[in-house]
Amino acid sequence: MTENSGNEKATHPESAPTPVPGAASRPTPADAAGPKPGGVSPKPEAPKPHAVKPAPGPAHPHPHPVIVPASSDPSQWGRVDEDGTAWVKSAEGERVIGSWQAGDAAEGLAHFGRRFDDLATEVALLEARLAAGTDARKTKAAATALAETLPSASVIGDLDALTLRLQAIIEHSDEAAAHAKEEKDRSRHEQTERKEILAAEAEQIAAESTQWKVAGDRLREILDEWKTIRGVDRKVDDALWRRFSKAREAFNRRRGAHFAELDRERASAKTHKEDLCVRAEELSNSTDWAGTAAIFRDLLGEWKSSGRAPREADEQLWKRFKAAQDVFFAARNSAAAERDTEFEHNATAKEELLLTYENIDPAAGLDAARSALRDLQEKWDAIGKVPRERMHDLEARLRAVEKRVRDAVDAQWRRSDPEAMARAAQFRERVAQFEEQAAKAQAAGKTRDADKALEQAKQWREWAEAAEGAVSQR
Repeated sequence: MTENSGNEKATHPESAPTPVPGAASRPTPADAAGPKPGGVSPKPEAPKPHAVKPAPGPAHPHPHPVIVPASSDPSQWGRVDEDGTAWVKSAEGERVIGSWQAGDAAEGLAHFGRRFDDLATEVALLEARLAAGTDARKTKAAATALAETLPSASVIGDLDALTLRLQAIIEHSDEAAAHAKEEKDRSRHEQTERKEILAAEAEQIAAESTQWKVAGDRLREILDEWKTIRGVDRKVDDALWRRFSKAREAFNRRRGAHFAELDRERASAKTHKEDLCVRAEELSNSTDWAGTAAIFRDLLGEWKSSGRAPREADEQLWKRFKAAQDVFFAARNSAAAERDTEFEHNATAKEELLLTYENIDPAAGLDAARSALRDLQEKWDAIGKVPRERMHDLEARLRAVEKRVRDAVDAQWRRSDPEAMARAAQFRERVAQFEEQAAKAQAAGKTRDADKALEQAKQWREWAEAAEGAVSQR
């Protein structure tokens, strides 16, 4: 139907609108008398509006549900005459809003009441939008446009209350818009600050960190967090992104350079360790136990200072190097075991030798005792080395025999010419000692030492003969 036409078809009254999220409910006055069809009703007292004043504030993530008021009784705010003329009452008086020809007056009144309820629902939705902080500027524009239609709206209802509610929306829209802008600016500042902190952290990582895995993981976390931050000014956001991207690229370059250098170092270490393996394998069959063991210690030191080769190669090279070591040291240990066995046999032989010669008695004949001592010393030297732990005891027993004979010789010397005979005997003894040394050196193949000892023996013999000659002349 159009407001002033007479061809509106009858419709049945509609049920009350269902609740719409975001609106506040408004009670409907029930004590106003409705106009009587066919007559002019007295001007009613303007009812008090029940508009809900929206409180400006930030948008709530879950807006409170808005309850649309139930359909009001249109008879309180207007009438439809028997001829179909429809009237609405407001503070300014009554005005004709149209004509109803599609049914009786009651149906027309209900029709225009439903149209008012539709307007009230729109107002409730605008209140809900304002309360939720949803684009206050657009809400104000919609409320203003709706308010401009009320003076000519073809509806029957509490237009004064609806006007006041729209005015409240318009009045508070600017405040809500300012608050929304403030919240938006605050949010933009906070989000910008978050990105600045993340960019600064990325720059610090790029400049300082050498914990490559941990730092790389953290940069990925920063990127994930970065993507969740919204609302930053485009120009500022682009500048911050360039900072972060530059830092990430710098870190990747530095990390790449590090691992490239590490690869070069590992390749160099591999080459060096291959050379050490070759040298170790060449030494594995050596029988120069002391010298080769020292060389192996040096090679092991070089190995440790060479750094790591690629893992798989490093493990294989170490197996080669250790295998060469094991061959040499196993052979050395076997030789040492044989040597220890030989030394034990030597110790047993020297013990038996001492048992044979420990009863030398210089009192029974000094010359025989000296001869027996020389025989003991020659056999002793010929036997060879003994275990270190038994050396002291055996040498002490030999020194005791030598001391006994030497003491007897010294005593005889003291019994002869105190000076010349002692001197001559001493010289002869030295001759004998050097001759013995020469014999031992000759037997050992040490010709130079033997010649030196014979030369010294010759010198002492000359001195002995001179001393004996001096004694015989006396």
